[in-house]
Amino acid sequence: MSRFAPFFVIIAASLWAVDGIALRPLLYNLPVPLVVFIESTIVAVLLTPVMIKHFGKLKVLNYPDWLAFAGVALLGGAVGTMAITKALFYVDYVNLTIVVLIQKLQPVFALTLAGILLKEKLSKDFFLWAVIAIIGAYLMTFGLAIPSLDSGEKTTLAALFSLLAAFSFGSSTVLSKRALKNVGFEMGTYLRFAFSAVIMLVIVLAAGAIQNIGDVSTTQIYIFILIAFTTGGTAIFLYYYGLKKITASVATICELAFPLTAVLLEYIIRGNILGPVQWAGAVVLFFSIIRVTRLNSKSGKTD
Repeated sequence: MSRFAPFFVIIAASLWAVDGIALRPLLYNLPVPLVVFIESTIVAVLLTPVMIKHFGKLKVLNYPDWLAFAGVALLGGAVGTMAITKALFYVDYVNLTIVVLIQKLQPVFALTLAGILLKEKLSKDFFLWAVIAIIGAYLMTFGLAIPSLDSGEKTTLAALFSLLAAFSFGSSTVLSKRALKNVGFEMGTYLRFAFSAVIMLVIVLAAGAIQNIGDVSTTQIYIFILIAFTTGGTAIFLYYYGLKKITASVATICELAFPLTAVLLEYIIRGNILGPVQWAGAVVLFFSIIRVTRLNSKSGKTD
């Protein structure tokens, strides 16, 4: 199954795109910390009865393992998720240009940290296809045009939150690989959400956002549950399964399936038609991701 591991990461990234385009917009009236707290808590609560009988396995975790999970929860589960949600709220889910830009910067952070922290050695072919994938992602999103930063007074803030999300998610990818060293992907998924729920509880209490819990509508409750079973818990479960068997470097390129799916959904749902150059970029990105997954298969690295 190791040769198919990258595709689990691709599926997870595609589910995150569905979240950003179709589900998260329906939560725009709620405070960002509250949104992240609720979705993390639901998944943690749902997984607790299933994972409680496996708590004995936690004895094998050492201090660096716990520190890695804390880092994943803080950067990926809390800071990164709040930053991308806030960025989306700032552009009112209409102009996704700046927000999608994070996926062009995330591999830069992730590849750098993977080399520094995990000592992952990357081949020249990997770097070549990684650069081609990033170029394809750029062309798919912007075409040959230069990104516009003057679409509104809040666009600069959206850009800053997107940059913070790029760093947080890139760091989370690398830390997740380290966190899964001595534990299975099932327990890894649970710990990620459990830690995130605790961190977000502190944040919502400090920010006073917990008082807005009554603003959650019945429809939004269903949305939160849907996120938990699809783009939230299930996506992370698939992601950790794949990440357990591939390098963090390969995973971060596979995550470029996020902008690929996001742009396609924008076309399908909102009718935002891609130009010829953007379609060409989508094709380049798609084949670059496939090429990177094949490089992973040839390398034979599973941990």
